[in-house]
Amino acid sequence: MNAVQGRAPIDAARILAAWGQACRPMAEADLDQVDEIERQIYSFPWTRGNFADSLRSGYDAWVVRDQELLLGYCIVMVALDEAHLLNISVAPPAQGQGLGRRLLGWVEQCAAARHAQSLLLEVRPSNLVAKSLYERAGYERIGLRRGYYPSMRGREDAIVMRKMLAVHPVSGGTDGN
Repeated sequence: MNAVQGRAPIDAARILAAWGQACRPMAEADLDQVDEIERQIYSFPWTRGNFADSLRSGYDAWVVRDQELLLGYCIVMVALDEAHLLNISVAPPAQGQGLGRRLLGWVEQCAAARHAQSLLLEVRPSNLVAKSLYERAGYERIGLRRGYYPSMRGREDAIVMRKMLAVHPVSGGTDGN
């Protein structure tokens, strides 16, 4: 049993195979669990209010669930032809099983479907796991934001990364705009 959740270990293969049922838009009802996970995994977490504001602003927001158990979530802002990944997180019991990579791929697909040509993100230099994930996924460093993140020692820089997205032609000859 997983001591954190009081249940059997996460069956990541089953969840990844049933991605369409596991991944859905984030709703206000998800925010308590999102907030709980956020506080578990970050020293300087987003607040519940940050997530609520993102939903009210119309940002793309997704959750991955295994029935009642929240496994991961992400927030993406799409503006014109560029998307900006604001937050992507996987709950501790689900980490290291490929869910983060699959969620990142989902973000890329959704951004491309919204006609974004690139996806930008920031990552702490100290977050070696996330930095490695992004590099393996084809993200390139394009800049540095000095003093971007709060840290235990004051401020920490952010590495700015970008990935160019594949353009998906719209069927039927029109994009509906």
